[in-house]
Amino acid sequence: MNGIVHLNQNESGSELPHSIFELTVAEDEAGLRLDAWLGRRAPGGLSRVRLQSLVESGNVTVDNEPAKIRQRTAAGQRVVVTIPPAIKAEPTPEDLPLDVVFEDAHIAVINKPAGLVVHPAVGHAAGTLVNGLLHRFDDLSGINGVERPGIVHRLDKDTSGLMVVAKNDAAMTGLQKLFAENAVEKIYWALTHGAPSPSKGTIRTLMGRHPKDRKRYAVVESNGKMAITHYAVRDVKSGVAWLEVRLETGRTHQIRVHCHHAGCAILGDPAYGWRHRDKEVEGCPERQMLHAVRLGFEHPVTGERMAFERLPPEDMLLLMRRFQFGVR
Repeated sequence: MNGIVHLNQNESGSELPHSIFELTVAEDEAGLRLDAWLGRRAPGGLSRVRLQSLVESGNVTVDNEPAKIRQRTAAGQRVVVTIPPAIKAEPTPEDLPLDVVFEDAHIAVINKPAGLVVHPAVGHAAGTLVNGLLHRFDDLSGINGVERPGIVHRLDKDTSGLMVVAKNDAAMTGLQKLFAENAVEKIYWALTHGAPSPSKGTIRTLMGRHPKDRKRYAVVESNGKMAITHYAVRDVKSGVAWLEVRLETGRTHQIRVHCHHAGCAILGDPAYGWRHRDKEVEGCPERQMLHAVRLGFEHPVTGERMAFERLPPEDMLLLMRRFQFGVR
């Protein structure tokens, strides 16, 4: 049998979030590592890390025997994967160092460092910006739900820069309205391999899940969401460009995907970059050289116009100075 079989139903007959699926190894799939094979065959966009976790927790069997991550597949084997119900835990406050640029009774503006995950997710249950915010702001819990309290927008783990956080429901409602109406100024700096042509313009595409890698995103021809990125080349030296980017929409990984699509991948980007060219750049960090340098908006409660700017962290500044890009 090759399909999904849902276990357990409540009294109304609707499915509970607890399921299994059964797969059979085909002749041409013999000899593969089990976790790699599951990554190809498992439905539902399960990541390889998630599948490995299911194996380690005893939720995967091969011919009714507990599976091992490194075992090899054999033709005709029956593989059964059980996905237990997800447990949503309330984030725990943690005393993390936060660079708070601005704070009043309603909002806080944070300069997020590279490497900090914004909210808890699989593989990042603690040590996130949310954990730090809950410790810093006592009354934040419950605003926008327990999993993402105060979070209106996000930055990728390895993207640094400015974010605004709501401290009460009125601020949350107001900020959500501003973001929905594209009334928030979001400007980024990016260092890229080469420059887009023309030197100033707009990239307008549909974006959706990558057809072969569900953890990545891509420019698609259909079944995607509109993504609009405005850019200007500020300088180019030795094959490296300094871009200033303004987002009109806020799709996941939007700048990184659009830079790759425009033929100028961001330096150090592990998912959308060109690692072979990164090696040619002395001191290129193993993270995307992308920083949210400016954030502007009307205060969601008082209506006051506000704007904040912060230079990139030292690893990106070091590269910019090396290429004499005019930053101190």
